[in-house]
Amino acid sequence: MPTHAQLAAKLLRDAATFFRNVGAQNPDLAEAMDENAAVYEQVADLTEADPLRELPLDDDPD
Repeated sequence: MPTHAQLAAKLLRDAATFFRNVGAQNPDLAEAMDENAAVYEQVADLTEADPLRELPLDDDPD
């Protein structure tokens, strides 16, 4: 039985595949869709590697 993190990573990878398919069907969107796919794949990798790691977010607008 998969963990929540494994399921989340799979969903992220599926979304990346979706973005790549959209880009393949619409050359005007291909670059943006590839960038989106890469981000989703990166988050999937991070989720699989260390699902409890906290992200250092900079909330300071300066």
